[in-house]
Amino acid sequence: MRHVISILVENEFGVLPRVSGLFSGRGFNIESLSVAPTLDETISRMTIVTSGDDRILEQITKQLNKLIDVIKVIDFTDQPFVEREMAMIKISADMQSRAEILRIVDIFRANVVDVTPRSYSVEVTGAPSKIDAMIELLRPMGLKEIVRSGPIVLGRGPKAWKNED
Repeated sequence: MRHVISILVENEFGVLPRVSGLFSGRGFNIESLSVAPTLDETISRMTIVTSGDDRILEQITKQLNKLIDVIKVIDFTDQPFVEREMAMIKISADMQSRAEILRIVDIFRANVVDVTPRSYSVEVTGAPSKIDAMIELLRPMGLKEIVRSGPIVLGRGPKAWKNED
């Protein structure tokens, strides 16, 4: 089962390896990891996407809560949340495919961020499924490179974190 976990941590050296060590130590792969400061610069938010057994993930969550630098852990698996990801995609763009690429970019409300005689570089933001769909439509044009940020999430409704304004 897919799990999206958000963790508030002290913004200090060494926190990331301790958190990721709990996952790897139990054989869980981190599919995506995003870390950035919050409104309070002394606190960072980690968003981790992983897949696996609910029981083992519950153990990891309990152990994360025991780490001294961890302030709060939320598993969004059974909660409503908004999920967004950013991707940058470089596509081969010959004279025959340029118009079609621009149509796809427009349909997905993406932006062309760089143009060369042989390629377009595009940025797109949205749900991971939207990005997947855009990539599949662009694949026949000739994908040269893809960089994805991994999802970030925000709980729906009232604020989920008591420590963050």
